[in-house]
Amino acid sequence: MFGRGVTLFRVFGFEIRVDLSFVLIAVLIGGSLASGYFPSVHEGLPASTYWLLGFFAVVGIFASIVLHELGHSLVARRFGMEMRGITLHLFGGAAELEEEPTSASAELLVAAAGPATSFALAGLLRLAALATAGLSSSELPIEMLLRYLSSLNLVLGIFNLLPAFPLDGGRILRAALWLKGGDHDRATRVAARIGAGLGFGLAALGVLQILGGRLGDGLWTVLIGFFIRSAAIASGLEAATRRMLGDATVARFMTPDPVTVPVAMALSDFVEEVVYRTRHDTYPVTDGAGRPRGLVAVGVLSTVAREAWPSTAVMEVADRIAAEETVAPEMPAIQALDRMRRSGRSRLLVVDETGRLVGLLTLKDLLDTLTLKMQIEGEES
Repeated sequence: MFGRGVTLFRVFGFEIRVDLSFVLIAVLIGGSLASGYFPSVHEGLPASTYWLLGFFAVVGIFASIVLHELGHSLVARRFGMEMRGITLHLFGGAAELEEEPTSASAELLVAAAGPATSFALAGLLRLAALATAGLSSSELPIEMLLRYLSSLNLVLGIFNLLPAFPLDGGRILRAALWLKGGDHDRATRVAARIGAGLGFGLAALGVLQILGGRLGDGLWTVLIGFFIRSAAIASGLEAATRRMLGDATVARFMTPDPVTVPVAMALSDFVEEVVYRTRHDTYPVTDGAGRPRGLVAVGVLSTVAREAWPSTAVMEVADRIAAEETVAPEMPAIQALDRMRRSGRSRLLVVDETGRLVGLLTLKDLLDTLTLKMQIEGEES
C-alpha cells in the first residue's frame, strides 16, 4: 500500500524510513495543534510559541511511533526474525518482518511489544509532566506538551490493540487462535476476516459521524476503516498465497529457455529477427556463454533515432542486471515473490550455478498459477 520511503537513519541496525504520506500528515497535525489544540488548552501565548509547541509535538509523535515499532523489532530479533526496517506512513508505522513468526508464542510477544512500549512511554511522559509542572513557564508550557505526548502514546497503544489484523491486536488474536488450534494459516484467515469486518464497521461509524455533522472526524474514521479493511484483506491473500505456493521452487513456475538477445546484436536486427517474430515486451541480453548481462525493453527503441539502429548494439540501450534480479532454480517460489515485492521488479532471471540463464520468472506467471490453483482447489475455510 505504501512505498519503501526515504531512509533517514539507522537505530540498532534497523533502517528508519519515512513515506511521503507521513510527512504530509505530520504537517497537517502540527498545523492543527498550533492553530487549534494548544491555543484552546493554554490561551494568551504568542503565535510563535504555539507553532514551536506544534513542531516539538510532531517530533514527539515521530519518536513515539519509532519507539513503538522498535519494541516490535527488538523482540523479533530476540526470536531470530530478520527485519527489513521500519517505515512511517499516513496511519503510523510498520516494522517489516522478512518472514512470518515461527511460533505462536513468538508472534504473541512480538505483537505485544509495541503497545507495551507505548504504554510505558505514556507513563514515563506523564511522570515527566508532573516533574516539570513547576519548571514550565507561561512562555513555554513544557508540562502541556508532555501531557499531550503522554495521551498520544496511550491512544496509540489502545488503538493498536484493536483485534483487527494486521494491527497488533489482530496479531495477538492470531497468536491466540494459533495456540488454540495449532494451525497458523487458519488462524491468519480467521484473524484477517475479523479485521476486515472491523474495518468495515469503523467505516460505517465514520459515515454516521458525517451524517451527525462531524465531517472531519467522520472522514478520518472512514479512511482508517478502509485502511484496516484493505490491509486485512491483503494479509489474508498473502496467507493464501504462502499456503498455495508451499515448498514449490522457482523451477516449477519459470519459463525455461526464454528468448534471448546477443549483446552485440544491432537494434535493426533485434527488431526484425526477434521482436516481430516473438512479440514480447522485454528480452534478456546474454553474452557468448549464455550469462545474462542486461534486460532490453522494446519501448527503449523509441529513444534511438531509426537511422542509428543498424550501428547501435542492443547492450548499449539495455538495463544492467542487478544482483536482486537473479535467482536460482531451487529457490523457494515464496522467497522469489517476496523479492519481487521488495524490489518492485515484475520479472526475475533464473540462473544456474555457473551463472548461465536457464529461465525467466514473471509475476504474471506466478499470479496466473495461483489463480488457477485457487479455482481448482478452492480456498479452505
